[in-house]
Amino acid sequence: METKRYVFMFEEGSAKQKEMLGGKGANLAEMTRIGLPVPHGFTISTEACRRYIESGNQLFPGLMEQVWEALTRLEEKAGKRLGLREQPLLVSVRSGAVFSMPGMMDTILNLGLNDETVEGLAAATGDRRFAYDCYRRFIQMFGNVVMKMQHGAFERILERHKDAAGVEFDHLLDADQLVAIIANYKEHIRRATGQPFPLDPRQQLTMAIEAVFSSWNNPRAKVYRQTNGIPEHLGTAVNVQMMIFGNMGETSGTGVVFTRDPSTGHPGLYGEFLTNAQGEDVVAGIRTPKPIAEMSRDLPEAYRQLVDTCQLLEKHYGDMQDIEFTVEKGILFLLQTRTGKRTAAAAVRIAHDLVEEGKIDRAEAVRRIEPTQMTKILHRGIDPDAKLEAVARGLPASPGAATGQVVFDPDLAEKLGKEGQKVILVRPETTPDDIHGIIPAQGILTSRGGMTCHAAIVARGMGKPCVCGCEALRIDMDNETVAVAGRTIKAGDVVSIDGATGAVYIGEVPMVDPTLGEEFGAILRWADDLRHLGVRANADTPEDARKAREFGAEGIGLCRTEHMFMAQDRLPIVQEMILAETLDERQAALDKLLPIQQGDFEEILEAMEGLPTTIRLLDPPLHEFLPKVDELLAEIALLRGQGDYHAAAQREQVLRRARALEEANPMLGFRGCRLGIVYPEIYAMQARAIFQATVNLLRRGFRPQPEVMIPLVGHPNELLALRQLVEEVKAEVVRASGIEFNCPIGTMIEVPRAALVADQIAGTAEFFSFGTNDLTQTTFGFSRDDAEGKFLHQYLHRKVLEHNPFEVLDEEGVGQLIRLAVDGGRRTVPGLKVGICGEHGGEPRSIDFCHRAGLNYVSCSPYRVPVARLAAAQAALRNS
Repeated sequence: METKRYVFMFEEGSAKQKEMLGGKGANLAEMTRIGLPVPHGFTISTEACRRYIESGNQLFPGLMEQVWEALTRLEEKAGKRLGLREQPLLVSVRSGAVFSMPGMMDTILNLGLNDETVEGLAAATGDRRFAYDCYRRFIQMFGNVVMKMQHGAFERILERHKDAAGVEFDHLLDADQLVAIIANYKEHIRRATGQPFPLDPRQQLTMAIEAVFSSWNNPRAKVYRQTNGIPEHLGTAVNVQMMIFGNMGETSGTGVVFTRDPSTGHPGLYGEFLTNAQGEDVVAGIRTPKPIAEMSRDLPEAYRQLVDTCQLLEKHYGDMQDIEFTVEKGILFLLQTRTGKRTAAAAVRIAHDLVEEGKIDRAEAVRRIEPTQMTKILHRGIDPDAKLEAVARGLPASPGAATGQVVFDPDLAEKLGKEGQKVILVRPETTPDDIHGIIPAQGILTSRGGMTCHAAIVARGMGKPCVCGCEALRIDMDNETVAVAGRTIKAGDVVSIDGATGAVYIGEVPMVDPTLGEEFGAILRWADDLRHLGVRANADTPEDARKAREFGAEGIGLCRTEHMFMAQDRLPIVQEMILAETLDERQAALDKLLPIQQGDFEEILEAMEGLPTTIRLLDPPLHEFLPKVDELLAEIALLRGQGDYHAAAQREQVLRRARALEEANPMLGFRGCRLGIVYPEIYAMQARAIFQATVNLLRRGFRPQPEVMIPLVGHPNELLALRQLVEEVKAEVVRASGIEFNCPIGTMIEVPRAALVADQIAGTAEFFSFGTNDLTQTTFGFSRDDAEGKFLHQYLHRKVLEHNPFEVLDEEGVGQLIRLAVDGGRRTVPGLKVGICGEHGGEPRSIDFCHRAGLNYVSCSPYRVPVARLAAAQAALRNS
């Protein structure tokens, strides 16, 4: 029986094997395949990781035999042996999942060093200091990553020795000083773990492989996957690669380079490097690296090779690349290439420019953009006209601006973020362990690190502002203070950061809306050419309507008229209508509301000139327009205490009505079409306001396209009665004005019964619009406020539900009802227009379902319109 293979040499794979080899392994294989200078190595597959986890986090039989066989082949290629004193082979061990997960596990470098091989490395290189520096780094890295020891303990030992030697930087320590540090490291490990540091290189490699597999389920990896929607079952590959040394003197170095600026998308190499350094020095924030352009002066030949290689890789992959490289004694080696993480603005510009350069087509450019990135482009920045004085400046690592209270502890940042507070996470540098605090933070500020450090990469991927390497900050983590420019900032103080300029300000600063570039509009126009779904907006005010149109909405799919009642100049009239005890009293209040509503509709219809505007008649229960019972009781008690019995009696009248209208379950109570049937005069007033506004606009030469939507219909007779009412009002307005106009009358499908009898309802409706927020509530039997506040987070944590159904449409339940309703409605009325107006209409996975279900349009909030336009195009491409 043939043994299943889990281990593959780099030359045996290709970029097409990403699911098996992980993104990193597949790219190493591809670079090897096309002849680039990649150090030899092998990859242990993601399937091996899955088997390891299934085996109870144990190495399963046969795996290590394949590893040792691959190691032998690697030794033959390298002309070196792992553990051999003369010409020792040293390797790096890296994780590499299918999807890039920055910070999942730190790379282990120099594996294979021990008390014997370090002397062999010293002899082979003629540099004893270099050899012991590699050994010191390896013990520190292995102790932290594999043996789970605190990084800070090693740093404190190192700092003590530097202080004793009177030097500031690691590379100024001599070999004997490094030998003493290594002895202290080993003793610390023995005391902390109860076991000596492993000196057998094969044991080191075995432990490192297990550490990579185990890292798949560490807390920060789980948080990252949950945040970015990465499946839990994929597992990670392990990449074992021959070491190349960037710390062999001034003709050696290491760096990270992007083929375009990951913050702006501007063409040209962007990155950093260090001479006489190893890879982690660039990203760890310990030394401030140099801009990549300076490499042309320090290592000119290697720089020319790097430029040529970057151009080749970008052309080969058809996308911006993030490349790690090392130069050993003037010779360039590539350690990794992957599709580079980028800001939303950069993603749009890069996709646009690659089309213009002929490297990809328009459809591919549209596929490349994450729809949610579109909203990040719309984030506000600091007002450029504001007269502000920065207290410090760091590196502009991720654009956008943020204001919040200073928090030093990621645990506290997570807690405050969940409470809805805005925080800026301030650290000397961030590590992968800080991910849970980075996610809720408004922005990140560090005193160390470069443009490609952990904080910068993670913040850019999340669309958060970040300022790194702000060396003017003197951060005291113990006392939770920052000293800067003669001032002290304490935990809880408010600061602002500008990730576009690197500026740091004390206090809150004025913000402005962003300016959208031509590339943004071009990508969306290409998306419009590809999509089948229409995109409308949910807009309740003229301002919202104008903003929606600016973002490319093709109409309004939901105008909620009740929002017009909440303004302070209208609410007393609405309350007067609710408190009325006779029809005449109620009609008198409605007569006051009529011109106000008419003016609202006229402005909205004018803003949406020539585009359909679906106006939903009053939906919420009336008690929502009255003060809460407990507030009224407190107010009445206060008035009585002050002796104002007349005012108290008036408030008691409101209290009686509020109690009469109070409901046990308002979502299922006296609301929607039920209000219109019991109080037809309310819906008649609203219909009249819509139609008179339409007539006025027609007289002024506009082309209004109103659509009236009846909410919460569950029985055809409800819609029949209210449609007759609305048509009667329309006929009166037409007779009085002498102007004919068209106004479709439809319904909102938001209770399961309506979906089940949609074939009957369609006989009366001219369109359907799914209110998926309420349809989700009524299908699940969840009150959204109660569910999200009390138990839904536990459902998600325990995997009872994969997604929050109020964020991502539930295809199996709610989706089935939608399909039933679409099919039923179109059996009765072929070609019936059907849309969705719940906020699911702006969520990409839900939009994909709407495309597959055959809907005509989606509707969402104005700022999500660009997301919906792009997601609808991607749905068309995906399902073609």
